[in-house]
Amino acid sequence: MCGIAGLMSVDGTPPSVEILRAMADAIAHRGPDGRGKYNVADVALVQNRLAIIDLETGDQPLYAAKDGDASELALVANGEIYNYIELCEDMSKVVFKTNSDCEPILYLYRTHGIDFAEHLRGMYAVAIHDVDDGALVLSRDPFGIKPLYYGLAADGFVFASEPQALLRAKLVKPEVDASKRDELLALQFTTGAETIFPGIYRVLPGETIVVREGRIAERALLSELPPGRPAKVSSDDALKAFDKIIMDAVDVHQRSDVPYGMFLSGGIDSSVILKVMSRLNQSPVHALTAGFPGSDVHDERAHAKVVAKACGADHEEITLNEDDFWRELPAITAAMDDPCADYAVVPTYMLARKAHEAGLKVVLSGEGGDELFAGYGRYRRQCRPAIFGGRPMRHAAILDGTGVLREDPRGWRDGVAAAEREARDYGHNSLQIAQAVDCADWLPNDLLTKLDRCLMAHGVEGRVPFLDPFVADFAFKLPNRLKVRGRTGKWLLRKWLETALPESLPFTPKRGFTVPVGHWISGQGSKLGTLVAQQAGVVEVCDPDAVECLFNAGDTKGHAQWTLLFYALWHQHHIIGSDAAGGVFDVLSA
Repeated sequence: MCGIAGLMSVDGTPPSVEILRAMADAIAHRGPDGRGKYNVADVALVQNRLAIIDLETGDQPLYAAKDGDASELALVANGEIYNYIELCEDMSKVVFKTNSDCEPILYLYRTHGIDFAEHLRGMYAVAIHDVDDGALVLSRDPFGIKPLYYGLAADGFVFASEPQALLRAKLVKPEVDASKRDELLALQFTTGAETIFPGIYRVLPGETIVVREGRIAERALLSELPPGRPAKVSSDDALKAFDKIIMDAVDVHQRSDVPYGMFLSGGIDSSVILKVMSRLNQSPVHALTAGFPGSDVHDERAHAKVVAKACGADHEEITLNEDDFWRELPAITAAMDDPCADYAVVPTYMLARKAHEAGLKVVLSGEGGDELFAGYGRYRRQCRPAIFGGRPMRHAAILDGTGVLREDPRGWRDGVAAAEREARDYGHNSLQIAQAVDCADWLPNDLLTKLDRCLMAHGVEGRVPFLDPFVADFAFKLPNRLKVRGRTGKWLLRKWLETALPESLPFTPKRGFTVPVGHWISGQGSKLGTLVAQQAGVVEVCDPDAVECLFNAGDTKGHAQWTLLFYALWHQHHIIGSDAAGGVFDVLSA
């Protein structure tokens, strides 16, 4: 796991070393174990390394000669290729220079060209310089687990693992795209290739881009989900198949030369992962759980403790209180340069810090389980006829009914609608369409962005076994009845746990994971509302008096209050450039 960045000039001149250094410094937190640089012809690359596999010889860039040619291929990458052992075995005639999981990518590219990504099983953001072809090739994994951004500067093409690298190197101005801001305030994340920063774009999940002479010349896209409707399979056969597939997926996701653990919420997804890890590991699995004592939200620590004990895990709890929230939130929003106003960033950030303090460099997490096995209630609502309470997903914006906006946002749901149309074109049924829409944007631009930024801020790698391609292919093809029965989602996972880990009580109704941000905010509503209403980013779009009224409305408007608070802090740091040091009230009062 690492941070990567690079440039390709338009006119063939060597790119600026100073710009490359500035980008690398901006994402140094992603790779505290070393820095590798490359500058050949019109391309410069850099990688900040977090050493996970091949600690001795895995430094990047990595190189490979092209067949029959002295020209070289050079690679920097951020990610893990889980099938690297199998790839090396298939390439028995290749003499590898390292034991790195990323070196096989060069030989796949040499053989398959830009179709190399079709052979990878992992999470990755890759940059390859093909000297002979004069090409810079960028590629991102199909679910978008690892981030990759680019911009078209006047003198060339630039890319990096995080937008802040392009901002700090002054390649792009710190400005806000109004339509993306409206989308963020309506959805809590943004969709598509365009980011909230004008001039900074996402390499889309599964996308491979070929750049020549500093401009994009070719694109290819690898889908994360299989086409078509569900396959026919019995519940017994599906359970047997799932057991084999999830065991294999978690097994390869544990490939590491450094200590690893997992995040345990006590819910269905993390319980499945912990049970499989307990089968695969001889020593106890290090499991971390967050809780909120003294609040009115459901605290999952007690149930997580039961699950951990049943699996023989080394269980560690962290507690978060209101003081932690006010003290840490500015630093958390500073880490979220591509913003997602998901309150789960708070416990995720604090869990990542605890993992780092515990000496863990890798943690497994349950992201993707709800999307692939249909855990969300919104899926069931979308599939019901309107007469029975059915409604489209994300039909209402977060700030609807609050009266705070100067103008009603327009086009905030366009990205969601585009994903819905694309899913229909693949021939999916109604439930699959709902799942595919979430996999297109909610998953990469909210959940996975949250996981990546919070963990990488502490030099920890996050892995998500449910997004393994074999798991995804299996889950998405399941019949509806093996995903949803009545009001119960993730039926197959629950049925598997019923036998594999009955202590998890998988069919007992559970309250969803939440954070008491509404309660904490309401306790400071009057003071906080005045400060938030005065922030430049909020004033641009909101009526200050209405904002103050919103924060005085108690916790019934907690989601809206949280969204505006997050945006105010985010705008202060990433647009105005204010220091994130200090607590919420210090930063907003500065």
